[in-house]
Amino acid sequence: MKTAEQQYLALCRRILEEGVLIKNQRTNKGCLTVINADFEYDASGGGFPLVTTRKAFWRNAVAEMIGYLRGYDNANQFASIGCNTWFANANETPAWLDNPHRKGKDDIGRAYGVQLRNWRNPEGGKVDQLHKVVDALKAGYDNRRLIMTFHNPGELDRAALDACMHTHHFSVLEGTLYLTSYQRSIDVPLGLVFNMPQTVFLLRIIAQISGLKPGKVFHKLVNCHIYDNQIELMREQVERVPLEQPTLHISDRIKTLNDLETWVDPQDPEQFWVEGYEHHPAIKYPFAC
Repeated sequence: MKTAEQQYLALCRRILEEGVLIKNQRTNKGCLTVINADFEYDASGGGFPLVTTRKAFWRNAVAEMIGYLRGYDNANQFASIGCNTWFANANETPAWLDNPHRKGKDDIGRAYGVQLRNWRNPEGGKVDQLHKVVDALKAGYDNRRLIMTFHNPGELDRAALDACMHTHHFSVLEGTLYLTSYQRSIDVPLGLVFNMPQTVFLLRIIAQISGLKPGKVFHKLVNCHIYDNQIELMREQVERVPLEQPTLHISDRIKTLNDLETWVDPQDPEQFWVEGYEHHPAIKYPFAC
């Protein structure tokens, strides 16, 4: 099996060589686009799919996923645990700024983790998708629908951004946990560098609190694109030679969902640390919001 970065660089080259240049309606920017890619990561040995051909800020990625798992709805909540990526979408997207459902500065609305922890059923009741999945896994029960989704078609107008990586489906075989993650839209230079390690972190942490062994992640990508102001920087990155994949360590003190919801700190080097991460110099890609 190819390493995560080999899969990543192959997709980057494919977009540069075969991508169709289109204008994106939401961002009003041009982007080279291809449809469909399938990535696979083996999480059983601790390998962490970080790109090495530029610096990847893995703690920010882990922090963002923890914010989703906690159901955060405000950019400041994410920033408080070390992830600053939500300020732009909360405060700089014209359509969201004009949205009557926006509650004010830094609000991201009913996006991502809000749907995960507080899905609304037709009677107005709350559905905690994460709790249902974890409870089933701890009970050793896999009914083939251990699915968590951030995508709620009935509330898309109430979110700063439609969920890009929108659904996570867990499966259990003989005590090993697998994850299939579905992603509708991928900013390959920026977003995918976050999303690859996020899927493995999600599998690892849910396996740990459920008493299961982590297996593989299957990452399904649909609209894969490089914005026109990222193209030349990407041409530089794909010429770099990838280095060895690092290893993610998670403290065994983290045992329950309540731990994740309360005292876990993604910036604490005694709770999460990466071993053997060497990388080429950083590349500052522009962000489209």
